[in-house]
Amino acid sequence: MDLKGVAALVTGGASGLGRGTAECLIKAGAKVALLDLNKDQAEKTAKEIGALGLACDVASADSAAAAIAQAASAHGPARVLVNCAGIGVSARTVGRDGPHKLELFAKTIAVNLIGSFNMIRLAAAEMQKLPPLEHGERGVIVNTASVAAFDGQIGQAAYSASKGGIVGMTLPIARELAATGIRVLTIAPGIFSTPMLYQLPDEVKKSLAASVPFPQRLGEASEYGEMVLAICRIQMLNGEVIRLDGAIRMAPR
Repeated sequence: MDLKGVAALVTGGASGLGRGTAECLIKAGAKVALLDLNKDQAEKTAKEIGALGLACDVASADSAAAAIAQAASAHGPARVLVNCAGIGVSARTVGRDGPHKLELFAKTIAVNLIGSFNMIRLAAAEMQKLPPLEHGERGVIVNTASVAAFDGQIGQAAYSASKGGIVGMTLPIARELAATGIRVLTIAPGIFSTPMLYQLPDEVKKSLAASVPFPQRLGEASEYGEMVLAICRIQMLNGEVIRLDGAIRMAPR
């Protein structure tokens, strides 16, 4: 897909992988709407990179529908959706303080998994109404999983379950939406330099970087964005989960 003039939605777009993706899409000529729970940060980032910043709770049907409608009013219906919104939690199934809090598990599933599906179903419903492009293509949807979907560590039961769900729904949704020319893929990033890692001590970050076979460093949000661009441009990519991880395989802890 040629991205010049194409409307795109990026959830979690105010920072991290979402911002890196939005910047790449804008450079490629797309009109980008940043959808983020933090409205102020979304608007601030949007002003800095030349996008549209909108408040959106991806786990809410009404909030997501309203944000998609606002973006369409400004840029036209989106042909690209990138789901980057998500939360990371760490808690043992049974820890020192007792069993894993069920509400924490449920919230992780609600934001990461249900939130991604919520955005997919709403965006795809609008994409299928659009006139087809070359070879009948109408849209591209890219989800964000994690290597934790495959190599979940101790304390990552909730996070791994949410990301594993995203992996599991990629192919069936791609097969279903193929009939209307909408491609669906998922990227499973390894250890990337994102706001969740910024708070860690330098020594911890160095240790994490050293655990990546090659290149021995943390991934950059711009590299995630470049992968999104490649997915958008290479039409034969569909129904796949792509690990973007420097060949890392996570240890139990």
